[in-house]
Amino acid sequence: MTFDKQQPKLIIHGGASSAQGVDAVRQSLYKVLEDVYGLLLAGATACEAVVRGCRLLEDEPRFNAGTGSVLQSDGQIRMSASLMDSTTQAFSGVINVSRVQNPIELALALQDYPDRVLSDYGAAELVREMALPIYNPLTEERLQEWLQDRQDNFPRKMANLVSTPAGTGTIGVVALDDRGCLAAGTSTGGKGFERIGRVSDSAMPAGNYATSLAGISCTGIGEDIIDECLAARIVVRVTDGLSLSAAFERSLTEAKRNQRDLGAIGIDATGEIAWGKTSEVLLAAYHTGEKIGDTIEWSAEELTGFAE
Repeated sequence: MTFDKQQPKLIIHGGASSAQGVDAVRQSLYKVLEDVYGLLLAGATACEAVVRGCRLLEDEPRFNAGTGSVLQSDGQIRMSASLMDSTTQAFSGVINVSRVQNPIELALALQDYPDRVLSDYGAAELVREMALPIYNPLTEERLQEWLQDRQDNFPRKMANLVSTPAGTGTIGVVALDDRGCLAAGTSTGGKGFERIGRVSDSAMPAGNYATSLAGISCTGIGEDIIDECLAARIVVRVTDGLSLSAAFERSLTEAKRNQRDLGAIGIDATGEIAWGKTSEVLLAAYHTGEKIGDTIEWSAEELTGFAE
C-alpha cells in the first residue's frame, strides 16, 4: 500500500509555569524536539514519536513528570499519563502510578489491552507484568520543596509551579506523521501537595485527546482543564468545521471568561500547529518542517497562536 507523504509536524510542552531559566528550558525543549522530529523524518509513526518525546521529557528533571515529579501531601510521588492514537482512536492511560521511570510506557502497553485505563493498584500490577525495574523518580530539589512546605504546615494548596525554578510542569507531545496520522500523549506528577487519590486531567480525554482530525495535549490546573473538558472540546470543534486556530481561540476565550488557569497545544490533519493559554506562561516548542520556534516568551496579551 502506498500513500502520499505529508510533511511531519510536531509540538511539545513542558507545562504552564515559570519561565525562569529561559535558556535552559528552551535548550531542553529543543533537544527533545530535534530528536523526535528526526524520528518522524525517518518514518516513525505519530504514536512512536509521541511516546519517544514523552519519555525524553519524563527523563528531564526540570519538568514535573517522571523524574522530577512533585510530591503529594503524604510525601509520595504518584504519576499519571495517557496516550491516544488516531489510527485506532484508542485512549489509554495510568492514574497515580509509582516507582516507574516512564509512565507513558504503561499507557503505550495498554493500547493493546481491552481495559485501557488503570489506577494505582492495577498500574502497579502492570509494572510487574512488564518486568519493569523499580525506579525512584524523586529528586533532591523536589524533596526540599516538599520539606519546606511541610515545615510551614503546607500553606500552599499545590506545588508552586509558577515561581520555583524546579517547578515547570506537566509534559505533552502532539505529532503528525508522514502518513497524515495524529497522536497525543501527556504525562504529569500532579499538582503537588494534593489530597491522596486525586486524579489528574492528564489521564483523561479532558487533558489529552486525538482523532484523525486533530490532537491536543493540555497543561495547567487539572481541575480547570476537566471543568472545560478542554482537549476534547477543541477536537470536537475541529470536527464540527472550525479551523484548529479558531477552535483554540473560542475554547480559550471561554476558559478565560471562566477564570481557568490552563494551556494547550495541538496539530490538525492539515498540519496546522496551534497553542493557547490563560496561564501566565506556556512552555512549548514546535517544528513545522521548515522552522522551529517556541512560546516561552510569548506575549501575555496574546490568547492563542499558531505556526504555518
